[in-house]
Amino acid sequence: MIVGKGWVQGVALVMLFGFFVMGILAYRTYTASMPMPDRVVSQNGDVLFTGQDITAGQEIFQARGLMQYGSIMGHGAYLGPDFTAEYLRHAATFARDDLARQGVPDPQAALVADFRANRFDEATKTLTFSDLQTRAYDEQIKYYTQFLGPDSKKNGLIANAITDPTEVKQVTSFFAWTAWASAAQRPGHDYSYTNNWPPEPLVNNAPTADLVVWSVLSLIMLIGGTGIMFAVYGRWSRKIGWHSEEAPAISFRQPGEVGLTPGQRAVAWFILVIALLFVAQTLLGSAAEHYRADLQSFFGFDLAALLPFNLARTWHLQLSLFWTAAGFLAAGIFLTPFIAKREPKGQGVLAYILLGAVAVVVFGSMLAEALSIHGVPWAKGPLFAQQWEYIDLPFVFQVLLTLGMFIWIAIIFRGIQARLKGESKGNMPWLFFFSGLAIPAFYAVGLLARTDTHLTVAEFWRFWVVHLWVEDFLELFSTVMVAYVFVLLGVVREKIALGIIFLDVILYSAGGVLGTMHHLYFSGTPVEHMALGAFFSAAEVIPLTFLTVEAWAFMQLGARQEAKGDKPFPHRWAVMFLVAVGFWNFVGAGIFGFLINLPIVSYYEIGTALTANHGHAAMMGVYGMLAVGLSMFALRYLIPAEKWPEKLAKISFWSLNIGLAWMVFATLLPLGILQLYHSVGSGYFEARSLGYITNPNNALIEWGRLPGDVIFIVGGTLPFLWIAFQGVRNFRHGKTVHEFPEDVLYTELHPSKKKGGWREEAEA
Repeated sequence: MIVGKGWVQGVALVMLFGFFVMGILAYRTYTASMPMPDRVVSQNGDVLFTGQDITAGQEIFQARGLMQYGSIMGHGAYLGPDFTAEYLRHAATFARDDLARQGVPDPQAALVADFRANRFDEATKTLTFSDLQTRAYDEQIKYYTQFLGPDSKKNGLIANAITDPTEVKQVTSFFAWTAWASAAQRPGHDYSYTNNWPPEPLVNNAPTADLVVWSVLSLIMLIGGTGIMFAVYGRWSRKIGWHSEEAPAISFRQPGEVGLTPGQRAVAWFILVIALLFVAQTLLGSAAEHYRADLQSFFGFDLAALLPFNLARTWHLQLSLFWTAAGFLAAGIFLTPFIAKREPKGQGVLAYILLGAVAVVVFGSMLAEALSIHGVPWAKGPLFAQQWEYIDLPFVFQVLLTLGMFIWIAIIFRGIQARLKGESKGNMPWLFFFSGLAIPAFYAVGLLARTDTHLTVAEFWRFWVVHLWVEDFLELFSTVMVAYVFVLLGVVREKIALGIIFLDVILYSAGGVLGTMHHLYFSGTPVEHMALGAFFSAAEVIPLTFLTVEAWAFMQLGARQEAKGDKPFPHRWAVMFLVAVGFWNFVGAGIFGFLINLPIVSYYEIGTALTANHGHAAMMGVYGMLAVGLSMFALRYLIPAEKWPEKLAKISFWSLNIGLAWMVFATLLPLGILQLYHSVGSGYFEARSLGYITNPNNALIEWGRLPGDVIFIVGGTLPFLWIAFQGVRNFRHGKTVHEFPEDVLYTELHPSKKKGGWREEAEA
């Protein structure tokens, strides 16, 4: 093993600690979350609705795309209301007015006592609604019958979205259950099952002591942890991070000099599909954004009849995951022969089969989601019904996608197994394989979040995908691939790259594993989820700060070697995209993520534009830029040197970054700050209302995003699509090989007495 065993031991300790605690939290999620009643009855004993009705309502909520329109318990989309907060406000207002009509001396106090009383009987699994809550429930059925039926189109949904009385009652029952849990006091505590979320003065929902204390402790963790990181970096800066002092002087092999395997040539088609999906995703994002600026018309055309907001957002969100994930698959296939120094027969065929499977999952799931949202009667069940946000694709396609990723890692293993036989488990070839294996393994965890799973339990497993899979294990695979690229290019030694990888794994996993719980502050979990999620999510900012410190050295690696040789560094724009990843990692994931992760901020902010601000900056800025950068690396070898569109690569880079910065700083950030201010000052319900979101001031800011979107799409995605097209046009160009020399992408230079000072190894 090239590096000391202490690195492996450090990773093992961090992982064991993190997942041991996660196991305890999983147990607590199943045993101490907000209870699911078998039946809900009135004080007279009449059954109002059952647990089966709640589950059916939850399934309808997902299948009809309501989670991609509004949110439930803070999670979902941001055009429609948060249905938990809306039901609670409407029910509380009705009850207060009803008490006032009855002549109750202090209707507000009576309302608080009524709604905060916990009448759930654990022994019989029966929840009793008071007379006030029962009458409020009946009124809310009438309200949602109108909201989801005759009024649905003006509210931003398809016309007559849900009209079946049974389905309306079931959806309302689902909302009622979550609203009850947000007000009823958790046994043995003076706050509700959701830590008093949402903020609702009518039922005395206000920040708890835990919210404030853990927010302060999170800040202490951030400041202290960052200080320790800088102290360590100052002491050992020459031994950690991106530096090339030990690397020899090299001369880069130019793209025309490097032969490619059949499997690598197949990657050209992957990248073209990636670029097409990228363009489609941005156009869908623009359509979804237009609804926030003009709800009723798309420049005079009734777009909502075919592509309502929730369908546009579903596809936009799904495609963002599909094309970036496909970028990782393509990069893995392209790098494997360089790592193994050979490619077994049939890898190219397997790559094309995998591409076909990806196409089936992408387009099949999109069609199924459209049928589900439009409510086609026969489009039901696991093949059609939409699921939870971010894993919206129907269950059958989710299984197929998981299997597809396991097939991908099997292709990687087939290509690299000969190299693995002679390597220590702690060296880079094995790390490349292990980090790749983690991608399908941890995505598969999302299969536990079924449409009929208890809401809190589903949220726990769903965020293993949304957070742990994305923000920890994709980060790990990204780090390994980027480090391997620089090792293959000869600009750093493998020992240095391994140190960077192990350090990043420790830093990311120390906060990233338990930091997953910052998504579950208000999802009905016990308070320890909030405490640990807040404290450890603060630690996630520390490695992002480290990456920013190292960005300059990272950018200079190729330039330093170029100065020693007589051939240019061929990957300027690929590296520039990787530098952009570091910038957006710090800004989007670090600053904007930490901004909304403090419990006291999240209490008022969750489900507002600040969440979207973090999501766009982190998802596109990190994984989007990384996928494009890795694609540029592969395209540089697929496209002949004389046909390489250097100018288009430059335009694409700057347009994507300028467009994203415009989107974030000119629209989402100011909108989010204004919405947070309105939430704190006027109320969370008011800040999430359609009236506030579409008011003239907000609409003006939304329209102000248009120039940035044009720059992003026209200047960023279309040039990238053209470069990808050139890759397909020329993917057969050049020499096809099945084996590579040891140093495939560079030749080592040696001191020479000749003028110039260096000569290539072959000449020496």
